[in-house]
Amino acid sequence: MSVIRESLSRSIYPIPMTDAAFAIANSLKPHVDAWLEHLTSARRLSPKTLEAYAGDVTMLMGFLGNHLGGPVTLQALKDLRAGDFRAFMAARRQAGVGARTLSRQLSAMRSFFAYLEREGLVKSEALSVIRGPKLPKSLPKPLTPEQARQALALTGEMEEAPWIAARDVAVLSLCYGAGLRISEALGLCRADLSGEVIRVTGKGGRTRLVPLIAPVRQAIETFLEQCPFAVSAGEPMFRGARGGVLSPRLIQKRVEQLRSALGLPASATPHALRHSFATHLLGRGGDLRTIQELLGHASLSSTQIYTRIDTDHLLEIYRKAHPRA
Repeated sequence: MSVIRESLSRSIYPIPMTDAAFAIANSLKPHVDAWLEHLTSARRLSPKTLEAYAGDVTMLMGFLGNHLGGPVTLQALKDLRAGDFRAFMAARRQAGVGARTLSRQLSAMRSFFAYLEREGLVKSEALSVIRGPKLPKSLPKPLTPEQARQALALTGEMEEAPWIAARDVAVLSLCYGAGLRISEALGLCRADLSGEVIRVTGKGGRTRLVPLIAPVRQAIETFLEQCPFAVSAGEPMFRGARGGVLSPRLIQKRVEQLRSALGLPASATPHALRHSFATHLLGRGGDLRTIQELLGHASLSSTQIYTRIDTDHLLEIYRKAHPRA
């Protein structure tokens, strides 16, 4: 069993489906392991995405084991028809799985079968005719600049222990003032701080440099001055009340308190501050390529969604720039 499979076994195999992991024939398991190795080394998927993909394929095998009446072999995969894949997706729908999860599971299946086809093991044309579910269109819901300022100001007043208040202000300032994901902010070490920039490790292990504006830099310095725990330069600097690595749930609870105190919408979350960062930059004239780099998006299409939010700004640029406007 590979290192990857060993690390994932605890979280993947206890799936609420009869003997899901054991539905994979022994002859097929090395190919599943090799696919996971490929996703890690060549595709550089994040651990969470890797875990989800492995769980999706294991779940498919569990379904096929019941559906076909025995452990799934390479030959069984070669003989699959479109109806078999549709039956799996229908079963997931009946289990209450949403469109986005179903779309990810379909993506995992296609990745696995594409790998087997490249290896000359399986050529399943049946999967190519399966259409993914129609995903609901949703736009990020940023806060207004005033709401973001109020949230950060109130955060510093909501905790009896000054260092904890300073910690929460610093974390939320990184989400709004630097566009970090909460996981990226909580993973920062003092070694990642370098003057007016920080080195951020994002999805897929990709690193980027993000400039620190003065208020964010000051918030971090205030926290470090007040933090009662001695943390080495290479360890995550944000700590819980007992000195352990800070849990994202504590920051989420802090934002829930802010929603209640300020009357903010339910969409106001730590990630909404990241959306606010991008939207407000775009509204002040920031270009998409720069915003893409700051956010750490792998493709520009992920960043372009913010143009749909700030249409008034884009129309203003059009009217000023076009000679016939």
